[in-house]
Amino acid sequence: MIKNIRATYNKNFSEEKYQALLDDINTAFNYKVRFKIAETPIFIPKALKQKLVDACSDILKVINRPDFKELTKDAFFDENTIVPNEVGPPKFIQLDFGICKDENGELTPKLIELQGFPSLYFFQELLGRMYRKHFGDVIPLEYSQHLNGMTTEDYIELLRTEIVGDTDPKQVILLEIEPDEQPTAIDFYATEAMLGIKTICITKLIKRGKELFYKDDNGDEIRILKIYNRIIFDELHQRKDLVGQFRFQDEVDVEWVCHPNWFFRISKYTMPFLKGDYVPKSYHLDKLKTIPEDLENYVLKPLFSFAGSGVHINVTKNTIESIANKSNYLLQEKVVYAPIIETMDVPAKCEVRMMMVHNSKTNTIEIASNLVRLSKGEMVGVKYNKDKTWVGGSTGFFEN
Repeated sequence: MIKNIRATYNKNFSEEKYQALLDDINTAFNYKVRFKIAETPIFIPKALKQKLVDACSDILKVINRPDFKELTKDAFFDENTIVPNEVGPPKFIQLDFGICKDENGELTPKLIELQGFPSLYFFQELLGRMYRKHFGDVIPLEYSQHLNGMTTEDYIELLRTEIVGDTDPKQVILLEIEPDEQPTAIDFYATEAMLGIKTICITKLIKRGKELFYKDDNGDEIRILKIYNRIIFDELHQRKDLVGQFRFQDEVDVEWVCHPNWFFRISKYTMPFLKGDYVPKSYHLDKLKTIPEDLENYVLKPLFSFAGSGVHINVTKNTIESIANKSNYLLQEKVVYAPIIETMDVPAKCEVRMMMVHNSKTNTIEIASNLVRLSKGEMVGVKYNKDKTWVGGSTGFFEN
């Protein structure tokens, strides 16, 4: 997106440098990453950075509304998915923007999805560090993954404060389903290394009354005081085979980082409540009064799914009328990504995730980092980008 830096990067790129980057990442925790890491970061110019910041600000105005919980009371699968002792504000918010071109040919972000749930906060720090290590001669020093002068040290300290705080790290866990089998396991290992906490499978939790425990490497039981939750509830509800003592609906004496109910409240369900230049028109299908005539400009998304599953790209009236449970679907205006990242063959499209953290000291939600996905397929995702190069997970460096 910044032509001179892109041209220099591409000219200095080599498969040997890229493979060295992958080898460094894969040996950092003796674990081979299971998803495609892109050959390049992206370089985000000031004008687009400001639009991304403005877009986040517009969306936060809705999330920060006093009546937001009332507005999102129907965001859950059903009442059995509501977790007790909800607290706020949300600790983590992710806003995914497709990078498009407006009618004047200027770059502009358009919201794709949002989630009140932590993402790859620690892997992204590792990835940015590795891009700098192997391609640092063409990544300007004044460009940063972070905003507002935040350094990498500031970033790690913010996460440490908000996740661990004054609690003994032994009594803080990262909670997942079979964590070593997850595609994003590299992030768990990075989190453990940075924070000194343990990653625990939900089936390994020990419950006594309202207290939760896990067994450490010595077999000793450790009382859990905080849970940094990384379980995606769509996956949890699909895994009928899981057997354990703890259910999310149990009353337990733990502090959630971030409380699980935010996963539902800040989600695709929220889209119709958002307005503005950076948000596509969106409708809850069961509340849609008239079907738009230009359905070719819309996609149909299930509210409760992840990794792009169940999305209808080519929507017709028959598609809409054939859906029995319309309350589970969102009709959303298509976002047309612009192929703007020059690569060795065809340009790539990109999606930028603005990764936000609630700073308890300032009581504000801050943009802390970012995650980028590069794509040359019809949609962002592995199955749409098979056998393609210069696609996959990446990060953005902002022009300061």
